[in-house]
Amino acid sequence: MNVLISVDMEGISGVVRVDHVDSKHKEYDRFRKLMTAEANTAIEGALAGGAKQIVVNDSHGGMTNILIEELNPAAELISGSTKPWGMMQGIGPDVDAVFLIGYHARAGTGAAVLAHTWSGRVIADVRLNDQLVGETGMNAALAGAYQVPIVLVTGDQAVTAEAKDLLGEIETVAVKESISGSAARCLHPKVAQEQIRQAAERALGLKAAPFVLEPPISLNLRFRRPIHADTAEMVPGARRLDGRTLEWVGDDMPTVFKVFRTLAALAWGG
Repeated sequence: MNVLISVDMEGISGVVRVDHVDSKHKEYDRFRKLMTAEANTAIEGALAGGAKQIVVNDSHGGMTNILIEELNPAAELISGSTKPWGMMQGIGPDVDAVFLIGYHARAGTGAAVLAHTWSGRVIADVRLNDQLVGETGMNAALAGAYQVPIVLVTGDQAVTAEAKDLLGEIETVAVKESISGSAARCLHPKVAQEQIRQAAERALGLKAAPFVLEPPISLNLRFRRPIHADTAEMVPGARRLDGRTLEWVGDDMPTVFKVFRTLAALAWGG
């Protein structure tokens, strides 16, 4: 069994503030170690569950956070950016299951630490076929295009609830209970890591269904400001719905995923 583990940082136990996940701040080095440790326990659980090949994709910020020298040697690491599939680099028909470790809730979620979707600076919300999604949903839809299920999601209680609502009875671990966007009641790292290890092992025994969207697939992207939509609208096929909202319709999720990333990048530049 081949497993892809996508690891973000905002959903790691103990992370509650932007300076915890920003490499320009002194606290960052502490939390990249905890990020690496949570990845390691997911790897351990996957091995116990029967995984034969494990690829870890660093999925936060510039995607060079995980300490390769401290990573379990049973896994390979995808590090750096830009990558065609971003947070899901490594996905493909040869993958059997995906873990999303250290994830956060979608933009606009109340009582959720550092909730956003891709870029909190420019994106207000995202819909696929009229269904509101965050990074969990967007990445699950890309995996579903290859018939690969998401079987484990970890982070705060908001993202685990979001994942179950969208994906059904998969394995989840809430490593912290968010009180606000910058405060949470956190499990001790060793407790969180052991829960992740156990859930990862159980996850590979699930018969979870992939999250598959039927074409045509409508991407509805609402930006923070009209200027963001002004610049993103330059993508061919983009249709302006109102001052801040664009729609783009495609026949397959991999194309929609790349268009989404292009729209977001253009908006950032605007």
